Amino acid sequence: MSWTDERIDTLRRMWEAGQTASQIAEELGGVSRNAVIGKAHRLGLQSRPSPVKPNDPAAVKAAAAPPAPKPAAPAVAAPLAAPPRPPVERVAPPVVAAPPVAEIEDEVEDDTEVEAEAPVVAPRPAPPILRSVGPGGFLRQAPGEQQAPITPAPPRRLVPAKPSAEMAGKTTLLDLNDKICKWPLGHPGEPDFHFCGEKVNPGFPYCVGHCGHAYQAQLPRRDRRPTPPLPFGGPRAR
Repeated sequence: MSWTDERIDTLRRMWEAGQTASQIAEELGGVSRNAVIGKAHRLGLQSRPSPVKPNDPAAVKAAAAPPAPKPAAPAVAAPLAAPPRPPVERVAPPVVAAPPVAEIEDEVEDDTEVEAEAPVVAPRPAPPILRSVGPGGFLRQAPGEQQAPITPAPPRRLVPAKPSAEMAGKTTLLDLNDKICKWPLGHPGEPDFHFCGEKVNPGFPYCVGHCGHAYQAQLPRRDRRPTPPLPFGGPRAR
C-alpha cells in the first residue's frame, strides 16, 4: 500500500484533530496502527503524551492503601446442653450352680471312649519305581538313586616296580583292552588299585553290572536343569 497525497492529508488532519492511531488506520483502510504511528513520526507531526503515568501520586497512594477489613462473621449461638439422663440400675447376673464332679468324670470317660474308637488311617504305600532297561539288559539308576561320592584319595605314594601280592589276579592299566570292563576300583596311587576286567557289554566300555552305574535314566524335560554356560567362544547351549 502506497502513501498518496490524499492519504497523507487525511492522516495530518485526523492526527491534529486528536484522533487515535487505531481510528486513523480504520479510516484509511489497508494500514495498521503501527504503520500510522511510524508515518506520523516520519512526517514530523507533534508527538502525543502517553496516557500511562507511572509516577502518578494518586495511583501510588491507591496501590499502597491497605485493603478494607472484612466484616466479622456473626457469632454462632452455643448449642443447648442435653438434659441429664436418669441413672441406670445395674442388675447382677444370675448365679449358675456348677455341675457335680461325678457328671464331669462321666463326660471325660465318654470322650476318651470316642477317641479310642477313632479308626487308624494306614499310611499310603510308596509309588513303585519304574526301571529303565538299557542295551544288554542292565538296569539304569532312577533319578535320586545316585551313589554317594567316594572319599577323596589319600596322598599319592610311589608304586613299586614289581606288582605286590595284593594285585595278584587283578586287571592293571597294562592289561586293559577293548574286550574287558574298564571300571576303576579304588584310588590311583594305592597298591591295590585295579580295574573290573569282566567281559564288556557290546557297544559299551563297561560290563553289564557297571553300565547300570555309569548310565542313568533321563529326567523328564520339565525337571531337567539348564546346562551350564560354556566358556567364551564356545557354541551356545540350546
